[in-house]
Amino acid sequence: MKSNYDVLGNYIRLIDTRNKDNVTNKVMGINIDKFFMPSVANVIGTDLSKYKLITKGKFACNPMHVGRDERLPVALYGEDEPALVSPAYFMFEIIDNKVLDENYLMMWFRRAEFDRICWLHTDGSVRGGITWDDICRMELPVPDIGEQRKIVEAYKSVERRIELKRKINDNLEAHANAIFEQSIYESKDLKPIYLFGQVITGKTPSTLVPEYYGKDIPFIKTPDMHGNVYVTTCECFLSKIGAESQSNKYIPKNSVIVACIGANAGEVALTSSVAQTNQQINAVTSKYPCFLYFSVKAHTSELRALGEGSSTMININKSSFENYQIPTPRIPDLDKLENRLSVLFTLILSNLYEIDQLDGLRRLLITQLSC
Repeated sequence: MKSNYDVLGNYIRLIDTRNKDNVTNKVMGINIDKFFMPSVANVIGTDLSKYKLITKGKFACNPMHVGRDERLPVALYGEDEPALVSPAYFMFEIIDNKVLDENYLMMWFRRAEFDRICWLHTDGSVRGGITWDDICRMELPVPDIGEQRKIVEAYKSVERRIELKRKINDNLEAHANAIFEQSIYESKDLKPIYLFGQVITGKTPSTLVPEYYGKDIPFIKTPDMHGNVYVTTCECFLSKIGAESQSNKYIPKNSVIVACIGANAGEVALTSSVAQTNQQINAVTSKYPCFLYFSVKAHTSELRALGEGSSTMININKSSFENYQIPTPRIPDLDKLENRLSVLFTLILSNLYEIDQLDGLRRLLITQLSC
């Protein structure tokens, strides 16, 4: 495919359609994962007629923060209804869709190598911007349009499977939650969390000892929780030496982990393997992990209210957490409830493992574009 490389500027062009007729007031931004999202900017009193009007099949990118984020936030707009993007964004389209497929191009934009090259082209400003000319000078492989569409279809088939599995998991969790709520609806007995198992607050091994970090033991941080029922992947791992340096911080599979510091305080998940966590997470090792998962989730706001500090730097101390009382069925009923929930949670975990494998395949398809 190397012989098919060409400069990007031969296939795309800037467009500058403004919201002169006030078609919409929906303002969108682009996150570093290259998806459109509702803008967090305060646009009250802003003249939205100066904003750029983006429609389906068009691209937009934020050229201003590449040096800071080491990524170019660029996305393909796929909604039927138009939206607005910042006047500072580049908005562009493909010149001829019979030569270059827009979804194929978006796959190219998702490559880590593309972001690395963008970062190398950033200017000397604090945030590190990139120019339109620099983007246009980048090269990409442009095979036959039929080949491009085969690649895109393979990629989309993986995405559809991932989305299907996520919807199945959403339904399984909703069903499990309904069972949980029905079971505790008439529960009058309140018991503190510490009665359900040992509470372990995590700890971070010294970063001054490189040997403490490796590929052996998952080291969970709050961003790894991702709102999933289980944490199946994480960014950081400890070596066996690093984990043994704080051997009292091991937590087994199916431990309940709860964020206790910061904006995510109260967020809950389960571990999918033996792991350790940092100091921003409390873990509970219990024979009732599914019950505790929903109990914590049902009382997130109350647990956050226990925290000290500002709304963004909440700190739920260990004592407050483990003494928090939750409605609890009688033990025979609790055992039956946990058994019913665990069947559904096992299916959720299996689906999450498949999602991880599919996500790896999706990344592989992107990296192979230049082969």
